[in-house]
Amino acid sequence: MSGGQAHSTPLVPGGVIGDGRYRLLALCGRDNRCDAQLWHARDGQLGRDVALTVLVGVHTDHAAATRAKRTAERAMHASSFTHPGVARVMEVLTPGNGVKFTEGILAIIVADWTQGTDLVELLAGGALSAGATTTLVEHLAAAVEGAHHAGLVLGVDHPQRVRVTPEGRLRLAFPGPRPDAIARDDVRGLGALLYLLLTARWPLPGAPEGYRAAQTGQDGSPVAPSALNPLLPHELSSVAVRSLQDTPGGIRTSAAILQVLDQISRSEAQTAMIEPVGGGKDDGVVWTTQRPVAGREHNRKLMISVGVLALLTLVVIGWLGFQIVSFFSTDTSKGSGPTVVVGQSSQPGQPDAPVPAEPVQPAAVGVYDVTNKPDNPNRANRAVDNNPTTVWQTEEYAQPFPALKPGIGLMASFAEPLRMASVSVTSPSAGTVVEIRTAPSNDAPLEQTKVIAQATLSAGQTQLQLGEHEASQHLLVWVTKLAENDRGSQSEIAEVVYVRAQ
Repeated sequence: MSGGQAHSTPLVPGGVIGDGRYRLLALCGRDNRCDAQLWHARDGQLGRDVALTVLVGVHTDHAAATRAKRTAERAMHASSFTHPGVARVMEVLTPGNGVKFTEGILAIIVADWTQGTDLVELLAGGALSAGATTTLVEHLAAAVEGAHHAGLVLGVDHPQRVRVTPEGRLRLAFPGPRPDAIARDDVRGLGALLYLLLTARWPLPGAPEGYRAAQTGQDGSPVAPSALNPLLPHELSSVAVRSLQDTPGGIRTSAAILQVLDQISRSEAQTAMIEPVGGGKDDGVVWTTQRPVAGREHNRKLMISVGVLALLTLVVIGWLGFQIVSFFSTDTSKGSGPTVVVGQSSQPGQPDAPVPAEPVQPAAVGVYDVTNKPDNPNRANRAVDNNPTTVWQTEEYAQPFPALKPGIGLMASFAEPLRMASVSVTSPSAGTVVEIRTAPSNDAPLEQTKVIAQATLSAGQTQLQLGEHEASQHLLVWVTKLAENDRGSQSEIAEVVYVRAQ
């Protein structure tokens, strides 16, 4: 781009751009394909942190100005699209409209700042597992799918435009698609991000600073992640590679990627429920076919070990003998004294303490919605899969309940009617208000359900002790208030654990 690097305002930390409004805090990356710099900045007027996609260049370079104008227009169109996987575009500035002509800037795309970390820091310890990768990418893939249905292109094909939220999700932090970007580029970008997380290498041309380029085969295409790590699921490795290809066998839609990610999530959840065999701590024993080396030091250590073993044997035999004598010499007429149980009476004649309550797994779980428009019904089972890294989430609502609906919930059905002692809800969405309700059936009207507990969730696990209630085969976790964010209201539930009353 001729003259694209010339600008009169130095883009350095501490500098001020946008007609004096935005102070630059840190450079987060560069997209050299469109002469874009990605900055963490501070809005001096509103006193908030923002993400700036700064298109540098001079307005006299008509070709560059035209491309920047197209990117600005596409970013403005995308401002109407809201999704947790995309930072909200708040403003688009151009020369004469928030940018001085003398600044050497063709456009500034202002988005809300995404807390968290970048991918370089995330991968500092190496490539990630299949489960972690799937969890990270799902939200962003869903955002791409929603944007494409709305006729929008997001521009997720550059790793420095993406950040990891504190909740462990990828988010497009620096919106502003290239002027010639198409939906296929978003799909290719999702595949590249999958590949990056699985291998710690970037598979597309022109790896940005801080990223290693992917290994390539004889045909010049990236080596499959499963070839580098045979433990990775073949399906996940395949979707990462095929998303990069423009061949007839390539993946061209984000829906296809989402389908594979959902399958991997289910598989990972099932695997997590299976206890590992032989997964105990290494005892340090090393087997060898060599004969032991004889020597005075070796013999001395052996004699000490035998002596210690003999002493321990005598102690154990003595203890067993004492227990046997005590057992047969006890006068049963005097009794052995009351068993003290916390919260129970110590009066004689009381029955034995009950067996500790244990969690019970529901036979089925579904989204309960009185408006017949359930939120993410195909992901309801993630709330009971014993895997807190998978979540069921509500849609994002511009208005809080009960403006559009009285609430939404998860209805669990059990194999038989049960009385529950408690329900524990694990959620990152602090401020969410839930009720626990019994129900006569899984599709009973809300007025036929009965509230037996209520709580405001904190981030993490919240345990609700249930009041007295009759045994019920159906239990509803009913959300009456969603957690609030800067885009509206939305809540996530990672895990629900039901504990049977004894």
